[in-house]
Amino acid sequence: MSVASHIVVFVIAWWLVLFMILPVGVKTPEEAGEEREPGTPESAPHNPRIVRKMLITTAIASVIWLIYWLIVKYDIITFEDVMM
Repeated sequence: MSVASHIVVFVIAWWLVLFMILPVGVKTPEEAGEEREPGTPESAPHNPRIVRKMLITTAIASVIWLIYWLIVKYDIITFEDVMM
């Protein structure tokens, strides 16, 4: 497989993991014990920690990509296996 294919697999895995990680641990200002600022929606996150979540996403997506790479490199699962 080409480098571009591997990059596409990594990017897809990264975005999927990001959307799974985003809602984890998010609290509204009321749940955090603080007052909501005027003009913000009730569901607005208090402290979303986006950078931390992106680093966690990168680590998990890297592991997923490594598993994918091992499967492709060593022909653990081939196209013929899938079609049988």
